[in-house]
Amino acid sequence: MMNAGLSAYASRPGDPVRVSPRFDRLGFGDPDVSFRLGIMGGTFDPIHVGHLACAEQVADRFGLDGVVFMPTGDPWMKHGSPVTAAEFRYEMVRLAIEGNARFDASRIEIDRPGRTYTVDTLRELRAHFPENVELFFVSGADALFRILEWRHADELGRLAHLVGVTRPGFEVTDSRRRYMRTHAGIFRVSEVEVTALSISSTDLRRMVSEGRSVRYLVPREVFDFIRDRGLYRTVSQ
Repeated sequence: MMNAGLSAYASRPGDPVRVSPRFDRLGFGDPDVSFRLGIMGGTFDPIHVGHLACAEQVADRFGLDGVVFMPTGDPWMKHGSPVTAAEFRYEMVRLAIEGNARFDASRIEIDRPGRTYTVDTLRELRAHFPENVELFFVSGADALFRILEWRHADELGRLAHLVGVTRPGFEVTDSRRRYMRTHAGIFRVSEVEVTALSISSTDLRRMVSEGRSVRYLVPREVFDFIRDRGLYRTVSQ
């Protein structure tokens, strides 16, 4: 159930921020109250309205008290592929979520040295938050169906409830369903279809490189940031 007064869980002036400014103290001081925190990982290169709609719909579906967007630092699944500088991607996320009181941005993954692995992030979050805060890790369903390829995959289901978001037309085949049933004892996975996820960051980068407008596909602040810094002008993939 959504809890009122989320500002009560923000980090206090002078305190170091471990997770995110808005939700660092979620659950502290309220041991008899249960909280649900969504973690939305991704490259966000760039973040777009589909990501925001996804977070909003998942928050409503599962009664999340907040959603923390976590831009990856050095994503292992994209090793060898060009990725925009982490600081630019973080700033685009920060600009995109600024007006939503139940969204926040985290620097955990971009400040951590080395490659980014989900299990390291979830371990860090689980160690930080008290047990009355349940974690929901939100990712594309296509990625979650390959979850056994992830580092220390057997731990993920113990650390968080996994939410796989799909775009319209994404077919959950019988083989995929059998796969998830086979590993149901390890992974708690829920599926949510989000219409706006027909937008992809790959397509947006290509559009910008071709001189086409992405206005209204990304928040206005993100559109301005991309334009002012000349991002994606030479993207070919």
